[in-house]
Amino acid sequence: MKITPNSVFQKSLQQMFFRSLCLGFVTTASLVASTLTWSSKASAQTLSVDNTEVTNYAQAVLAMEPSRQKAFEEIKKLIGSGEIPQIVCNDSNSMNRLPNKARNIAVNYCNNSQKIVENNGLSIDRFNNITIELQNNNNLKRQVYNTLIRLQKTPETR
Repeated sequence: MKITPNSVFQKSLQQMFFRSLCLGFVTTASLVASTLTWSSKASAQTLSVDNTEVTNYAQAVLAMEPSRQKAFEEIKKLIGSGEIPQIVCNDSNSMNRLPNKARNIAVNYCNNSQKIVENNGLSIDRFNNITIELQNNNNLKRQVYNTLIRLQKTPETR
């Protein structure tokens, strides 16, 4: 079989896509967990998450990712070469560390993310509990990852 430069390039792009998808998922889930946590308490028990919640969670993560990237880039432009501080939606101190325009961007992102989570059939507490559970539950992590892949491969039917 002859390998052409285009097929090698295409496979490389596919690998980059899946790596960036995984990184984006982990980043978004971590960011959302840290930004939307109001009063979630981690339980010592394994959280039971059904297939509908896995799908809702994955849809919310996918829906949040573009606005997360946009907000991050806008804040990065405003701050310049400085390090972007951790932004926690319910922590006024983290918001106050940002310049006014960056703070407005962060607040808008937080409000938008909350709406996305709720529009995908999850409460903020439930979303955060699932995010916390993902850190320790490889089976759930695999389910969410596979759901993310499936959702990105199939056209939206809503």
